[in-house]
Amino acid sequence: MAPPPPELMPELVGEILLRLPPDEPEHLLLAALVCKPWFRTLCNPAFRRRYHAFHRTPPLLGFLHRLQVIQGDPPQLLAPTTAAPLPPYPNCHRTRLLDCRHGRVLIHVGDDYWHFIVWGPVTGDDACRSLASFPWLIYSAAVLCSVPGCDHLDCHGGLFRVVFIATDDDDELVKVSAYSSETGEWSVPVSLGDDCEAYVKHQQSATERSYYTPYVQPRWGAVIGDEIYFTLRRGNAIVKYDWSYNCLSMISPQSLVVYSSRISLMVTEDSSLGFACIGGSNLFLWSRKVNSQGAPEWVQCRVIDLEKIIPVADSSDERLVVGSAEGVGVIFISTGVGLFMIELKSGRVRKVDVPGVYFSILPYMSFYTPDHCRLSSVAKD
Repeated sequence: MAPPPPELMPELVGEILLRLPPDEPEHLLLAALVCKPWFRTLCNPAFRRRYHAFHRTPPLLGFLHRLQVIQGDPPQLLAPTTAAPLPPYPNCHRTRLLDCRHGRVLIHVGDDYWHFIVWGPVTGDDACRSLASFPWLIYSAAVLCSVPGCDHLDCHGGLFRVVFIATDDDDELVKVSAYSSETGEWSVPVSLGDDCEAYVKHQQSATERSYYTPYVQPRWGAVIGDEIYFTLRRGNAIVKYDWSYNCLSMISPQSLVVYSSRISLMVTEDSSLGFACIGGSNLFLWSRKVNSQGAPEWVQCRVIDLEKIIPVADSSDERLVVGSAEGVGVIFISTGVGLFMIELKSGRVRKVDVPGVYFSILPYMSFYTPDHCRLSSVAKD
């Protein structure tokens, strides 16, 4: 009988486990059950840090969806795209999803009074906070990590910031206020006014045909450093909030080429602002670049023919871009047939949900390692 093969050295085991794909977290969980030494390795905080640094981009674990306001407040859930055992959606009534970012989900809750919850699906933690003080009509928001020096590879718990943007119900101005979990306070609201030249031109163009209220689009925004971008309803005008200066401005809509009535903001691979939209049966990807004269301009990066890969229900049906996942090259497209996810690098297309009037898809991206299963006590036995 042949002798058993020699055991792998612990450092080699660590190197092998380090290369398990983060977008298939079930492999890490199964590896942790092989033996206690492997479990201890995988639950070691040092391994978690190495794993995150090695893979860099958090994988897409699932998504939440926000339906159009006319659809009311439907039952919410975190639809998984992997086998990671995520916890159930918080047990609240009258909830509306606002954002997913840096391992957190921002939820607008109207149980007894309007407030928001910052929920961590991987950890199960949540924090309840009051809402911004100015009266809102149509709104959007973003949640982001505010831990100094954080690389956002393992954002679970810790300091956070919420940026709330809305069309004021009284004066119909676009206003923004930012909440800091460190101080527990909201910043003084700032508004988009006549001191912004791009906004003045936008208003003049919009009021040529009818009365205009600058409604904020209740869709997923894009975050690049200290800047958070949202869109307005008319002309898909883009507004930018810089929380470090508490300043609100607009990107000149005259330079924005739009093929359809809906765009989805995104962050490109080089950390530039971009957007996706559909014209006819084509998906267009655009990015905002700085030209040779030092001025920003919109550059078309890619065109994808969707005719044969994203089906429609009938000739009157249309394809709509409803979201994207940063860093992993994923675009969500809705049709009368269902919700589809297209991976830009591989061209792979998957149907991930049933048909619906999707207004915005909120991707949940995070590393999921065995230490998050709260079974670390087993490793000490």
